[in-house]
Amino acid sequence: MASPDPPVTSYAPSDVPSGVALLLTIPFAFFLPELIFGFLVWTLVAATHVVFPLLQGWVMYVSLTSFLISLMFLLSYLFGFYRSFESWRVVDSLYHGTTGILYMSAAVLQVHATIVSESVDPRIYYINTAASFFAFITTLLYILHAFSIYYH
Repeated sequence: MASPDPPVTSYAPSDVPSGVALLLTIPFAFFLPELIFGFLVWTLVAATHVVFPLLQGWVMYVSLTSFLISLMFLLSYLFGFYRSFESWRVVDSLYHGTTGILYMSAAVLQVHATIVSESVDPRIYYINTAASFFAFITTLLYILHAFSIYYH
């Protein structure tokens, strides 16, 4: 007689929607805002005169790397690559949580660069202010994504 419960080694099928419906469900709806605001961060930092190369280099590294990895995650969801891995949600949650922490450090360093650039040129100051604002928004999006995928 077969048992009604599935074996311990099996896992539940994924409830991730396919196609464009992916972008309309929580937690996957955070992908596009993360990419858009992350793109704004690294383009604004790249568009300004770099006051402290080490500080803003870290901001560029975090924002550009997380943009590319998030794009790869989005494409893997859109094309269904996640189906071949059992612990895909754990990896996704850990990635977004870690990136949220790294983005917070980058946002704080960008604010410091903004404060220092206040006396240099008003145009550079305004660009750095926008980059700081978008860095904090992106941090919030990554943290929300991590928590929502963890609790989903």
